[in-house]
Amino acid sequence: MNTYYNRELSWLKFNERVLQEAEDQSVPLIERLRFLGIFSNNLDEFFRVRYATIQRIYKAGKNATKSLGGISAGDLLEEINKEVISIQARSFTVLEQLENELKQKNVLIVDEKELPKEHEGFIRNFYNEKISTAISTIVLKPNQPLPSLRDGLGYLAVRMVLKNETTQYAIIEIPKYLNRFVVLPRLENDDNQYVILLDDVIRHRLHYTFDMFDYKYIEAHMIKVTLDAELEMDIDLKQSLLEKIRRSVKDRKDGDIVRFVYDKEINNKTLEFLLNKLHLDDVDSIIPGGRYHNRRDYLKFPSLGRTDLLYEQKSPLPVLDIPARGSIFKIIQEKDILQYTPYHTFSNTIRFLREAALDPYVTTIKITIYRLAEISQVAFALINAAKNGKQVTVSIELQARFDEQANINYAELMQEEGVKLIFGVPGLKVHCKACVVNKVIKGKNTRLGFISTGNFNEATARIYTDYTIFTSNKKVLKEVERVFDFFEVNYKLHRYKHLLVAPHYLRNGIERLIRKEIAFAKAGKKAFIRCKLNSISDFKMIDLLYQASNAGVEIELIVRGICCLIPGVPGMSENITVKSIVDRYLEHPRAYYFHNDGNDLLYISSADFMTRNLDHRVEIACPIYDNEVKRQILETLEICWNDNVKARLIDENQNNNYVTLLEDKSVRSQYETYTYLKNQ
Repeated sequence: MNTYYNRELSWLKFNERVLQEAEDQSVPLIERLRFLGIFSNNLDEFFRVRYATIQRIYKAGKNATKSLGGISAGDLLEEINKEVISIQARSFTVLEQLENELKQKNVLIVDEKELPKEHEGFIRNFYNEKISTAISTIVLKPNQPLPSLRDGLGYLAVRMVLKNETTQYAIIEIPKYLNRFVVLPRLENDDNQYVILLDDVIRHRLHYTFDMFDYKYIEAHMIKVTLDAELEMDIDLKQSLLEKIRRSVKDRKDGDIVRFVYDKEINNKTLEFLLNKLHLDDVDSIIPGGRYHNRRDYLKFPSLGRTDLLYEQKSPLPVLDIPARGSIFKIIQEKDILQYTPYHTFSNTIRFLREAALDPYVTTIKITIYRLAEISQVAFALINAAKNGKQVTVSIELQARFDEQANINYAELMQEEGVKLIFGVPGLKVHCKACVVNKVIKGKNTRLGFISTGNFNEATARIYTDYTIFTSNKKVLKEVERVFDFFEVNYKLHRYKHLLVAPHYLRNGIERLIRKEIAFAKAGKKAFIRCKLNSISDFKMIDLLYQASNAGVEIELIVRGICCLIPGVPGMSENITVKSIVDRYLEHPRAYYFHNDGNDLLYISSADFMTRNLDHRVEIACPIYDNEVKRQILETLEICWNDNVKARLIDENQNNNYVTLLEDKSVRSQYETYTYLKNQ
């Protein structure tokens, strides 16, 4: 058997776990629809990034079986298409089931043929006022190329059979800025709630759109394309990095098509016409689907005021030891504080930055930014600090995939307000999440700061689970300062005694800790490793974990996404157990625990066990020295490990079987964690 599970196929298995949430009868109905949206959005990004990469490898004639885990690029593309067609078909079945279940709850998703007559006038007015001026309709001519189709948009491919027996084709671009779901007015003496998709409103008014054509038959079927999302960087040395990224993002709109999805009910002649126009062949992923695409829009399916069809709302908890009023700095100077979002409120991060902006003794603020919220209080707090005369330095990553334009916009705004910007390190993405503030009182410098596993983003903090430690630990924050020094003077390498910093020390540091556990096992002592990760795909790290398993080290891994390590194989990985948890929140923190002969070592980090994190990014793994914070993190990790409701056991075939309920008590870790922190 293979030593590694292929990365791309493992990712598809992860997305299957997301689809399982849409299938789960215990999940509220509208939330299940939204999981279907997450599943679809994930798949879009997979094709834009990973599939596109494999396709480039194949077209370049490279074999690359070693880097792909023992499979050739051509065979992998074939296997991916097979898996995607299968799981897409399953997702369409899920959508049909969900619509039937919603109907039983008096929520009807109707199409243009099922529309109640009482709603005809509303639809006519809605189309005239909201849609008719917004849609782009292009009549296609046989001898002219097809206009560029945009990634992420849905299109209706229209076929008209004219009365003179000729065929006319057209393309309608479905407006992106309008909500895909149109909630229809409640009808008198009718308990049902009606929803219609924007696509079907357009279908309903096709005759109005094309009434200048003398046709005897008209039909419309949905299509969509996915484009290669790789940024092609301009080599022009005269351009700033900001200008290069801006140009590259613009050029991405003209990327190669890597996937073409179409309604399987489409007329064969229409399909052939489109494929010829788009110059697609067998190398490209051409996938038959259902009536509706861009199902990621189900992420925004309206709540309809139906709390019975949604998750019970859980208010974020206050962080232990941080009072509602007063100085947060004063508390942090006394002890380290753990914030675990979304169970805890993210507002303490904003509060910290706002206090730094106003504190008359604060001289400098340094922070890394990877992804910001659309309306970012973090950015505004930093701008306010600059206006108050603080020296604010922001390392902002312009190449955060799919957030490039948003980061460019905020970078320009902050720059205008006097914030000093650092655009990463040449050849490396800055992915670490850290902030350090300097206060000077009577010539004495005091540092305060925070290090996190997740982005400083108010929006994602409501749905991503992440650890943040607020600290005034002099040794740790002095080394965080060195990381910022490295951003500015890249050729000078610093030494770190406490932090594990990539790309120079993180890999070696983790390997050293694993080898220590191997030595303890060989000496007959207890040897134990537990890590929580988003992904593990680095072959060198996997090989070392196999070595540790063979030496007798007990290894427990909680891996949300990609897992190229194959657990439980006698003689290779029999002492390794891997679980994956997918639930209402996205499991996002990275934590590494080593028993260390009873002298527990615990780190939190933004780095996965992936080659890109260990070798090609600036990452920080921060040791947890405060015993109370360490206890809380270890106990929440224990709760995760004991999950027997939403945990899947990852076996050698990645079958996504749920962990068997052996105990009398069911443990749903995300709910148990909320209760645990509430009781602290």
